[in-house]
Order: sequence, then structure tokens, then C-alpha cells
Amino acid sequence: MKLIIQIPCYNEAETLAITLRDLPRAVEGFDTVEWLVINDGSTDNTAEVARANGVGHIVTFSKNQGLARAFMAGLDACLKRGADVIVNTDADNQYSAQDIPLLIKPILDKKAEMVIGARPISEIKHFRFMKKQLQKLGSWVVRLASKTNIPDAPSGFRAMSREAALRLNVFNDYTYTLETIIQAGQKNMAIVSVPVRVNEDLRPSRLVKSIPGYVQKSIITIIRIFVVYKPFRFFMAFGLLLFLAGFVIGLRFLYYFFHDKGAGHIQSLILASILLGIGFQTMLVAFLADLLAVNRRLMEDVQFRLRKSESRKGDAEDTSKENVCSLKISTTKERPSLS
Repeated sequence: MKLIIQIPCYNEAETLAITLRDLPRAVEGFDTVEWLVINDGSTDNTAEVARANGVGHIVTFSKNQGLARAFMAGLDACLKRGADVIVNTDADNQYSAQDIPLLIKPILDKKAEMVIGARPISEIKHFRFMKKQLQKLGSWVVRLASKTNIPDAPSGFRAMSREAALRLNVFNDYTYTLETIIQAGQKNMAIVSVPVRVNEDLRPSRLVKSIPGYVQKSIITIIRIFVVYKPFRFFMAFGLLLFLAGFVIGLRFLYYFFHDKGAGHIQSLILASILLGIGFQTMLVAFLADLLAVNRRLMEDVQFRLRKSESRKGDAEDTSKENVCSLKISTTKERPSLS
């Protein structure tokens, strides 16, 4: 069994060494524990710090791609290196590395395919009030869309099995946290949450550069979640709202029309017609969006099979290399001495 701990990094030279210092080199239940850093276009010496502190695998982007793409690149690299379980953590040492065994225990016990570390958000002093409320809102939206019970959906401290990692996709460039949980829930993966501890704040959050910007991006992310993962419910609810508004305004016009010949209420008729038309078209869009969602699920299933096939091929190649290496060593040892 192999565990790989991955860390997405962007200009983390100052904090990475502190984070790596606490990571385990051995975990009960695993024969091998390896570290992997995703160097997301860093302009400082993040990669050098990683190598100097014993990181065995480094994935480097020449240009910054964003947290979501770095996360997915890390999963890809971990799968190709034969990881049975993958743990994702942050480079700012936000999460307590001592809780990694706690995080992976449900996977080892075959009780979960994905485990999310739940932070004590209400007790974290350096989190602003608005950030706490938005994280609670994001978690509520995720629970609604995924039918899971994850109290801290934005947490980046998480573990997943090989099978779960093969099934994940991220379409959002901003963050992966909410989307991956929704996918896990919709794909009927067993997903649980465990309480974890946090460390002192080492630097300001890179995702929350300003509260207005964070609010804007969070709202866009939440809306996009509903559009992508609940398209029928989203467009149908919006269409019904418009259609009912038009229907009520139309009834108002009819009331006045039959009582005083509708004089002066022609605007109501125009508005009702517009709302009824838009509402009806939006409801048609709901059916089309649902068909597209079905097609997306089929394509994701094909992608999963391809990924699984490629990862098996990679494992077979690694095993073949190890066997060849072992054969060479044995041959060398058995070679008779000339003396």
C-alpha cells in the first residue's frame, strides 16, 4: 500500500519547509509514504526548498494555472506513481499533519472513499466574520447539491482512495473544494468528515485577497455549481418563477379587462406576455440542460475507464522496471570472481 501526500504550491518558499517538517514519513497501514509538490508556476525557490526537504516528486508548471488545476495535476501524478491513497494538504501549514492518520482511517477501514477534514471554523481567530459566514453558506450549498453531510466543504485537508481520485473532475479554475464533494455525492461515493486541528496562521490566504472579491467569486462558484450539477432544478425553478409571475400579471389584466374593459392596463398584458414567453423557454432549457448533464455523466464514465486503464499500464511499467532492476542486481551478485 502506498500513500502519497500532495501539496499544491505557489510561491511557498517561506512556509513550505515548516509544512514539510511535520509531514509523516511512515503511517500505519502503508508500506510506503511519499511526498509530492505541485509547483504552480512559482517565481521564488519553492522547488528548491521542496527538494532540500526531501520531496521525492515535483510537478512543475511554467506558468501559474490556479489552485484547481494544480490539485488535479497532483492527483494525476499521484495516480501515475501508484498511490493507493492520496492526502491533499496546504503549503501554509494551516492543517495539523498529526491528524493525517485520523484522516485516512475511514479509507483503510473501508468505510469511506473520500474523507474531509472539518476545521473548528467558529474558533479560528484569524478568519474574518464574512469569511466564516461564506464558508458556512458554501457548505450548505454543497450539502444541498451533493446530498452529503459535510460541515466544512471548503477544507483543503482531505484524503481519497485511488478509485475516488480516478473519478474526479474539476471545471472551476478558482477552487476544487466544493466541486469535488458534489461530484463524490452525485457518484454515490462514500464520503465522511472527521474533525481536525489547525495551526497558527503563517500568512494571509491566497484565495481571500479581499472580502468583496471573495464574496463575488464565492457567489459565482455557488451559482455555477447549481448550473452544472443541478441544471434541471436550477432552470426549471427559474422558469417557473418567471412563468408564474407572468401568469399572475396576466390574471390581473383579465380582471381589469372584464371589469372596466382593460383601459390603461395594456402594459400589464405586454409584461405578462414577455414573462410567460421567457418562463416557458427557460423551462425548455431545463430539459435540454438535463440531457446535456446525462451526456456529461456518460463522458465522465468513459474518462474514468481510460484513466483506470492508463494507471494500470503505468503500474505495470513500474513493476516491470523494478523486476528488471532486481534481475540485474541478482546477476551482478551471482557473477563468479576471477581471482
